[in-house]
Parts: sequence; C-alpha cells; structure tokens
Amino acid sequence: MAVYRGFDQQELDREYSPSSRVADFDAELAAYARESGRALREVPGHRELRYGADGPELIDFFPALPGAPLHVFVHGGYWQELGKEDSLFPALDFVARGTAYAAVGYGLAPAWTVEQIAGQVTEAVVWLVEHAAELGVDPERIVLSGSSAGAHLAATALLDGRLRGRIAGAALLSGVYDLEPVALSYINEPLGLDAERARRLSPLFADLSALPPLVVALGEYETGEFARQQAEFAHAARDAGVPVRELLIGGRNHFDLVFDLGRTDTVLGAAVESRGRG
Repeated sequence: MAVYRGFDQQELDREYSPSSRVADFDAELAAYARESGRALREVPGHRELRYGADGPELIDFFPALPGAPLHVFVHGGYWQELGKEDSLFPALDFVARGTAYAAVGYGLAPAWTVEQIAGQVTEAVVWLVEHAAELGVDPERIVLSGSSAGAHLAATALLDGRLRGRIAGAALLSGVYDLEPVALSYINEPLGLDAERARRLSPLFADLSALPPLVVALGEYETGEFARQQAEFAHAARDAGVPVRELLIGGRNHFDLVFDLGRTDTVLGAAVESRGRG
C-alpha cells in the first residue's frame, strides 16, 4: 500500500536511508572520526565555546588570522546521531587557506525535540555572528553550511529575522527541506513528528525571500527523494528571488560529499569559497 507519493513503506524507508547507496557505511563514519581527530592534532588554536546553558550547546572553533572569514558547519545524522566532534575535519582545509571554522553542537532526539534542536542551532549561529569581532572574524564574511539534517537546521536558522542580511552565503548539502515524508518513515520513531509539526518545521513551506545566496549540492550516489527535495527547495528559493547555484557532484555520495566543502580544487569547494569572498 502506498504511504507517500506512490512509495510503499519499505520503498519510502529505503528512499530516506542514504546508507543504501554506499558500499560501506561504517567506513564513511570512520573517515569522519579519523579526519576530525587529525584536525584536532594539526590545526592550531582550537577552542570549545559555549553558546547556551544546556550541556550540548557548544561550538568547536578554529581561528585563523585576525579579520578572517568564518565558515560555520552544522552536522547531520537525522537529528539523532553524530556530533560536532565528528565534524571537525573541514578545518584542515578552511584554516589552511585563512578561513576560521566552527562546528555547531546541539542536542539529539529523542532527548530533544526537533523544535528544540532547530532552536539550538539558530542560537549558535546568532551567537557566532554577535561575537564575530571578539573571535577575530569578519562579520561580513560568515558562511553557513549543513549536511543532510544539518542542511535542514541551517536553512531553518537562516529564516530567523536576527540573521537577515548577516550571513554572506550558505551551502546546503544533501538536505531535507520537507519533513512530511520523514514523519512517515522509520526515521520518525525517535522524533515523534505528526503531520502538522512536520509541515511547520519544513523550510520548503516558509517565506524564503530573506535567504542569502545559496549553493545547494547533492552527490551522484543519492536516492531519488534527496534529489527531489533539493530540486523543490532550489526552485522555491529562486521563486523567492534568492540566487541559487545547484550542483550535482560526480563520484560523491551523501556522506563523503562534505569532504569537498573546504577544498577549492573541487566544484563544490570553489562554489562555497565564492560565497565567502568580500
């Protein structure tokens, strides 16, 4: 029986299981941990910053030269897995070329609701913008990015009025922008979304006119639903007057796409770097 857009339950669950398109999911996660550990060892000046009173409300920050641009990253994991400590590896590329880097931490479901998680990420980005001067970064050259659920959280943060006109650009990778199918899939068990909350939490249905220039990117090896989600969000953003560059990156999947984020010798990295120029 169809549960969403002609998909039966098994098909829908597979569409929202990006690991179904990779040969070794454990190896993908191990690469995050290995390269993030290398960043801690090799990139100088790392600090852990607190943006809120609750335990997970922390940011890993890697400075660059005074007045440097800042790249802020929000990790994925379907609002229920991974952490900022798995997202330090882009600092290896960003700091090497003179861009400061911050990885945002937040609470995970089921201990935290999606609303609470989205609120935490928004507060983290606002905190970084408001503390840019004391962190030694240029407040006019802050770029926000996120991957998978992190792209949803980054997009949600950008809709907050306090950030209007204060983010130079954003890069949203393999994002989920319509939570209706999420609420109908296996992913929802720890999230507990109903139809009303799923729609309210979906950036696709919000007023997108205040978004900064966007890069939206997808790996070649993704499911059809992730491709649809990106296409519909990019279309909606363009209709709202937002400059959007939409990318399909050959040879990359849902998990390893993020390794191109800070590399200016890649299509994605070069597009992201252009958003931070000023």
